[in-house]
Amino acid sequence: MMRHAIVTAGTKGLGRKAAEMLLEQGYTVTLSYRNDVESANRMKADWPDAQERIQLVQADVTKQADLKSIVSAAMLSFGRIDVLVNNAGPYIFTRKKLVDYSVEEWHEMIDGNLTAMFYLLQEVIPVMREQTYGRIVTYGFQGAQTAPAWIYRSAYAAAKTGLVSLTKTVSVEEAEHGITVNMVCPGVVTDEFKEANLSRARKQKDPETPIGRPATGEDIARTIAFLCDEDSDMITGSVIEVTGGIDVLHKRR
Repeated sequence: MMRHAIVTAGTKGLGRKAAEMLLEQGYTVTLSYRNDVESANRMKADWPDAQERIQLVQADVTKQADLKSIVSAAMLSFGRIDVLVNNAGPYIFTRKKLVDYSVEEWHEMIDGNLTAMFYLLQEVIPVMREQTYGRIVTYGFQGAQTAPAWIYRSAYAAAKTGLVSLTKTVSVEEAEHGITVNMVCPGVVTDEFKEANLSRARKQKDPETPIGRPATGEDIARTIAFLCDEDSDMITGSVIEVTGGIDVLHKRR
């Protein structure tokens, strides 16, 4: 049996690394992308021996209809959904306080990072229940489990800390159906290293990280792949920090 995975925003950055690791493990994959057609086409072209195992779906994760179309496409083409990796999530890079957010920006952050997961769960859980098997992975941020203040990132942080509770709750609700639900919290992964391998990162020093090297997309992908393993069923409702030790380092100013 060939297992199938959905990876949202799976054609570049952290999502691409997760998708590639699942492809290496023999999965078929449905990958969503929003606007970057070039990256989507490049992702598929870079896997010439796996063309029939890769499906691309253009979708905006802030729209319920688009999320339904991702799941529908997966079921139509592959007939099952064993893994959902919800990598997609909008982010506003401009640093500004809550009172300076527009209503539209607030809803984009909440809809794209929290409500989207509600819609996806409602679509994939019935399928996974029928299979009596499923692996769901959400994304947080460093320290999300403690609901910290994150100045200038209020809307994004609110959505992700809400997602922590949602992840834990659904993990308990669906455990009896063979479904696990976990969250991965990346530390700082710079654009330069989002699609990089460990071998490259180990050639560079990072004095800010206790382990001494930069974080990479492969670090995150390996964690996700482990959580998606059939024998990782004892791990559910967990929020796993992948930071190289930064999250446990207490700094005084």
